[in-house]
Amino acid sequence: MLNTSRSRISLTLLFALVITGFLIFLFFYIKHEFNTTRTQVTEDAMVTKVIAMGKLELVKYSMKDVVEKKELHTILPDSRVLFVAVGEVTACIDLTKVTKTDISQSKDTVTIALPQPEICYVKLDHQKSRVYDVSGVWFADKSKEMVEDVYKIAEKKMLATATEMNLLGKARENAGLIFKPFLENVSGKKVVISFK
Repeated sequence: MLNTSRSRISLTLLFALVITGFLIFLFFYIKHEFNTTRTQVTEDAMVTKVIAMGKLELVKYSMKDVVEKKELHTILPDSRVLFVAVGEVTACIDLTKVTKTDISQSKDTVTIALPQPEICYVKLDHQKSRVYDVSGVWFADKSKEMVEDVYKIAEKKMLATATEMNLLGKARENAGLIFKPFLENVSGKKVVISFK
């Protein structure tokens, strides 16, 4: 009888340990499942247009700017976005616009009339640019609209600053410093560069 009761107690303890072990395993498994996130990204990339490029980039200004946009309200608190923009403005010459009539040569000289430099692009670096503060905005749509506006303002401001800093003049100067030696090496003649 004593052996039977010991055997029941041992069996009960073993059963209790198995159940406890299973519950502990179940607890950690469920905890792991709740803390584990899976990311699913679906992409459908399509080429919509292929453009032949003939632009020679001659100068790039890397810029950093702080832009603040406020919307003043009479009753509600003012809405404000503070944005630090990091980007670049690049000037180039479109070599596809050069025709045979733009190139003339004599015995020892080649004269080429290049098109005027133009702004190739103004590009914000989305990895380095940051929205530091959005305040006084009551609705998420309004916040998104203000952030989109401040991105556009930052691009325009970078373009204006680059224009003030004579980006196109620097591109004309670099055409002589970069493109002229290349042409002289290829042609074996003195190269004179002018702009249309």
